[in-house]
Amino acid sequence: MRLAATFFLLLTTAACSGGIDDGVVDVAFIGETGDLEADGLRLAYAGQHLRAAQTQGLVRLDAGGAVVPAIAERWIVTDDGASYIFRIREFDLPDGTRLTAQVVRDSLRRTLRRLQGTSLGLDLAKVNDIRAMTGRVVEIRLASPMPDLLQLLAQPELGLALDKTSLGPMAATAQGDSFLLDPMPPEARGLPMQPNWDDVVTTVRVDAVDASAATEGFAQGRFDIVLGGRLSTLPLADSGPLTRGTIRLDAAMGLFGLDVVRPTGFLATPENREALALAIDRNNLMQAFNIGGWVPTTRIVAAGLPGDTGTVGERWVDIGIADRRARASARVAQWRAANGAAPNLGIALPEGPGSDLLFDALARDFAAIGVGVRRAGPGETADLMLRDRVARYGAARWFLNQFNCQVSRKVCSTDADYLVALGVDASDAAEEASLLAEAETTLLATNLYIPLGAPVRWSLVRGDINGFLENGWNVHPLFPLSRAPI
Repeated sequence: MRLAATFFLLLTTAACSGGIDDGVVDVAFIGETGDLEADGLRLAYAGQHLRAAQTQGLVRLDAGGAVVPAIAERWIVTDDGASYIFRIREFDLPDGTRLTAQVVRDSLRRTLRRLQGTSLGLDLAKVNDIRAMTGRVVEIRLASPMPDLLQLLAQPELGLALDKTSLGPMAATAQGDSFLLDPMPPEARGLPMQPNWDDVVTTVRVDAVDASAATEGFAQGRFDIVLGGRLSTLPLADSGPLTRGTIRLDAAMGLFGLDVVRPTGFLATPENREALALAIDRNNLMQAFNIGGWVPTTRIVAAGLPGDTGTVGERWVDIGIADRRARASARVAQWRAANGAAPNLGIALPEGPGSDLLFDALARDFAAIGVGVRRAGPGETADLMLRDRVARYGAARWFLNQFNCQVSRKVCSTDADYLVALGVDASDAAEEASLLAEAETTLLATNLYIPLGAPVRWSLVRGDINGFLENGWNVHPLFPLSRAPI
């Protein structure tokens, strides 16, 4: 993981609580009300969690981000790693139909077709076929081994789509702009009946509000949990008295850097784009945030992943920041002499006090080489734009597919895409790893993406809440918050 061990910042200042304990766990996602939309394939962070609560797939993720059984009660992987065989729970659905392997197969096939042209569809490119072997057995055949298949099958978009029938594990009811989520009894999910179910579980209420309303609501006791915090909103988590809770940081893995979205003028050449990457003092970039354990990087793919060949390392490790900036300044001076003015670039960052601090740090570093920057507002043309995404699984393929020309048209390389595509049918893991390493090197050489480090993700969690755990995927399922035992 890109962050060191998750830290807890205990907030000991008590506040007057304006909330009422009604036995409901109140969750606030930082975002907009529309983010709770759980239909379609392009879901906001809140929508992904709401979908996962209502629509499970063969497997799902638990509170710690680990893969656990869902519709599939167990599975095996063939010795060659090219086939996953699942035994599903066959049971009657609320509409009276039967959940069978054929139903599961058809749902997954439809979803794969709809995912074509998306980054998740590219991640699943190794899936050759999905078959119903018997009434309760589903087989997924792959073009080549894919150790991360289960992690992908646990994504909310891979939940079984069965018209309006919910497979749970929770049932949702709209309540104004909120949603009430109640855990479905085990027998409705193909599991043994649990005595005194209603006495054990609790309802989860979900809202989507802006960051200020979320942190203020937490301080007032209206929200028990706040999810969806990013670097842009991190300063709000430590402003004012927060009631009986802690700030929790996920050791997230993913992409946090600058996309060159307008490669013109000074940014027209890879060498000049590299000058910006050289200028950034990543070791001090997060100084204003006081985040312990944040690890900077100059790479696209996270280091140390399974299959990492070691052939791609951090850039410029033998060159100090002063020498790097001297090299970059020479390129800026050459461009200024030819164009009569120093470059001035617009940077698009999300709104929030954390973005203000990040902009100040970047402006300081770019000024050190003679490049001016301005904050690009809504509707303004930007030259650089922040990319801030958490990985869905821990493999080089996820990182590289984020820059595929089908999904990232302005920041991509057809040569890198070709190498990643070759890896789908690679004869063995070593060949695939070599192709993906070459793809990363190719993409890095374009300097269309300037890596900074790991994404920052935070939550606020009241001290007496169960069912929340930090994890590297920034996934915090709603079902465990209901205290449901199974």
